[in-house]
Amino acid sequence: MIQITIIGSGNVAQHLIKAFAKSELIEIVQVYSRKKETLSSIIEFDKITSDFAELKEADLYIIAVSDKAIADVSSQLPFQNRIVVHTSGAASLDVLDSKNRKGVFYPLQTFSKNKEIDFSTVPLCLEAENTFDFRVLESVAKSVSTAIFPINSDQRKALHVAAVFVNNFTNHMYQIGQEICEEHQVPFEILRPLIQETANKINTLDAIDAQTGPAKRNDSTTIQTHLEYLTNENQKNIYKILTQSIQNNGKKL
Repeated sequence: MIQITIIGSGNVAQHLIKAFAKSELIEIVQVYSRKKETLSSIIEFDKITSDFAELKEADLYIIAVSDKAIADVSSQLPFQNRIVVHTSGAASLDVLDSKNRKGVFYPLQTFSKNKEIDFSTVPLCLEAENTFDFRVLESVAKSVSTAIFPINSDQRKALHVAAVFVNNFTNHMYQIGQEICEEHQVPFEILRPLIQETANKINTLDAIDAQTGPAKRNDSTTIQTHLEYLTNENQKNIYKILTQSIQNNGKKL
């Protein structure tokens, strides 16, 4: 058994707790949360602590907190020469305090507290300072997922930026689409099959080959009609920027 302590109580921490609880290889020794009641519904209350001084010995400590809090949290850990990792996509390995052996255990997925997820398909991006520590992380990762990738800090930063485009920005486009539908009393559910098919295409096509629409066709008449129809200036500006980006795709700028 690999003994793990998780530090944090947010979305990522909660999904990790649930995933590790199902693994026969992992024992969750302890979880740190400033408010114990936050996690009381998903793990035994006596395993939750709100005091760093009470942290017990474990094989691996996973810091699952906001990026801006990682350095401060790692500096408060009351031990040294243990394997300590963070779960951030944007923060480098070096943000962790050097008194411990540093690593990264980054699950590349969008997590919501009330949305269950099949963790076995979540890509886990791993980084460590030495081979032994990496093997520990790899063993832990393989106990909960089938998608394991050795990714260094620079590559992880690139992945995180790419993820913002394909996930966060895309979801914002869904929101705008929903607002336009609601404004004109059109059921947003009519668009759901289109959204699903667009996502499914990426399983068999490169994104550049899957692109369709008036911008791809250089259909200036339709583009102008859309711009005239939109009354929200923010929506109109986003439409112009994305249209121009699609039309510039592949061109030398």
